[in-house]
Amino acid sequence: MAPSLKAGSAVPQPGLDPLSGIDWHVPWLLPWRTFGEPTAQRIIAGRPQYEVLNEAVQVCLSGANPAIVRFVPQSELPAGASYESHIFHHHNCPTRDGLHDFFNGLAWLHFPLVKRRLNQLHVAQMNCTGIAPVRGPARDALTLFDENAAMLRAPDELWHALQAKDWARVFGDLRGHWAQSYLVLFGHALLEKLVFPRKSITAHVYRAYPATDSIADMDAWVAASLDAEVLAAKPFAHLPVLGVPGWCAANEVAAYYDDPFVFRKLHVAG
Repeated sequence: MAPSLKAGSAVPQPGLDPLSGIDWHVPWLLPWRTFGEPTAQRIIAGRPQYEVLNEAVQVCLSGANPAIVRFVPQSELPAGASYESHIFHHHNCPTRDGLHDFFNGLAWLHFPLVKRRLNQLHVAQMNCTGIAPVRGPARDALTLFDENAAMLRAPDELWHALQAKDWARVFGDLRGHWAQSYLVLFGHALLEKLVFPRKSITAHVYRAYPATDSIADMDAWVAASLDAEVLAAKPFAHLPVLGVPGWCAANEVAAYYDDPFVFRKLHVAG
């Protein structure tokens, strides 16, 4: 059942592990639940997060995928060292306790090829430009993808309407097309925000086409499609996540979409 969206929805409770606030029954966590829920339960029980994620690697990938990393405590990142370079050279992912790095760990478990490709592209950009205060369009897009992307396989009509922010078509005339589509949330900051859902939370959607609905196939296809030029061109469409049919009970009423602060019109420069 789609979750309802009420004013004053759940907020973090003092003294509780933040992972205890995850509702594994919401639709957007379905692809993550098999490995995510038992992993979260072991962390909530008091195990170090990086250790539990390493155990999940063995269960999820049987330790056979060369793209996966080993999770280590954040303290193992040397002072002054680049996070991305450390992962690239040592295959160790420094990890802090909490929701943000927990979902980052799950992203490595489910999309190891995409995560590795993003890491390679980050390091390649740093090798070209150095570590500067201003990242530049390619590194900005890499960070945006890593933190806030969703991957969508969708018919042409729906994708083009989404790009145009033609919400009347996306969620009205073409509403039935969502049943022919497959949407997977990828960005770990995006998943973290959705632990406490708000109507305004928006994903940057990357079209995974013609990938199938297999996570492994989508991982391979998207990883092969990514390069700095593609990402610097901002190939994203904006999607208020709780507008997806079936993902929020409130959006079953058409008036839900009559909110210009969330379902914004396409800005045309000129």
